[in-house]
Amino acid sequence: MIYLLRHGDAEPDQGRGDAARRLTEKGEAQALAAGLAMARLELNVDTCLASPRVRAFDTATLACRSLGIPVEVSEPIGIGDYDTLDLVAGRGDTMLVGHEPVLSAEVARLTGANIKMKKGGLAIIQSSTLHALLRPSELVAIST
Repeated sequence: MIYLLRHGDAEPDQGRGDAARRLTEKGEAQALAAGLAMARLELNVDTCLASPRVRAFDTATLACRSLGIPVEVSEPIGIGDYDTLDLVAGRGDTMLVGHEPVLSAEVARLTGANIKMKKGGLAIIQSSTLHALLRPSELVAIST
C-alpha cells in the first residue's frame, strides 16, 4: 500500500521563504485527524517519508504519533522530483507526505485517476488502483 498525504493548511510566507511555512491551527488539526483516522481504520504503515519543508514534516510528525512510527526526511519529496515507486521500494506499506501539484500527478501516473489532493487529504493506492481518496472532513469524521 502507498499512502499519499498532502500537508495540512499552512500560513502564508512570513518572509522566511516557502520551505519555512508552518502549519496553522487548522493544519495541525488536519494532520492529527489524518493519523487518528488511519489508526482507527487499522491501516498498516511501516514507513513514513516526508518532505523537509516545515509544513509537510510537521504534518507527518503529527499524523505519525497515532501510528507509532518515526518520520524520515526525503529531500526528493521536497523538491518534487521523484518516482513514488522508487522511493517506497523495499519499505513495506509507506506513507509519503508532500505537496501539490506533485501528489495529484503521482496519483494520476500510478493509477490513471484524475484527482486533486486537498490540504490534509489522503490517497490510498495499491497495485495501480486508487482505493480511496479521503478529504480532510472525511478524515475528521473517521477520527472522532
